[in-house]
Amino acid sequence: MAENEPEPEPLQEDARLASLDERLRRAKHQEAVRTGSADTKGDAAYRLGNRVLAELIGGMVGGAVVGGTLDYFLGTSPWLLLALLFLGIISAFRNIIRLSNRRPE
Repeated sequence: MAENEPEPEPLQEDARLASLDERLRRAKHQEAVRTGSADTKGDAAYRLGNRVLAELIGGMVGGAVVGGTLDYFLGTSPWLLLALLFLGIISAFRNIIRLSNRRPE
C-alpha cells in the first residue's frame, strides 16, 4: 500500500525570498561602492590594457597615414611611409614604457 501513495511534492523556492536575496546583494554592492571598499583594481587594469592597445594601434596607424599621405604628395613612395611608421612604433613603445613605470595611485 505504501508504494501506491504519492510522495509529497518538493517545496518551491518562495519568490519573495529570491527577491529579498537579490535586493540585499544589490544593497551590499551599492554600499561597498559608496564607501570605496569595492574592488576597482580590476577596472584599473582593464583601463590600462585598453590604453596600451590604443597606444600601439594609434602609433602605427598614425605613422602609416601621415607617411603614406606625404609619400603620395611628394612622390617618395615608400620611404616616408616606412620611416614614419617606424617612428610611430617607437613613440608607442616609449609611451607604453612610461605608462608601465608610473606608480599605482
